[in-house]
Amino acid sequence: MDKEKIISEFQTHEGDSGSAEVQIALLTARVSHLTEHLRTHRKDFHSRRGLLKMTARRRKLLDYVKRHDLDKYNELLKRLNIRR
Repeated sequence: MDKEKIISEFQTHEGDSGSAEVQIALLTARVSHLTEHLRTHRKDFHSRRGLLKMTARRRKLLDYVKRHDLDKYNELLKRLNIRR
């Protein structure tokens, strides 16, 4: 996971590292990495709990973006390939 690359790709303006879009993109990268880990380590329940917490946080951020800017929400879903 290349954090700087993800931030530069999803930032809304120069120096932006904490907007909802950037946070969603970073969480998506972490979720996909952890999903691959759990495919090989099926009994790692501590990591599974962390994955559930990350997906819940991502869902809340997505709901926030959806409430404030529906077009940006739809664009994020397409760019990150998230089913919703």
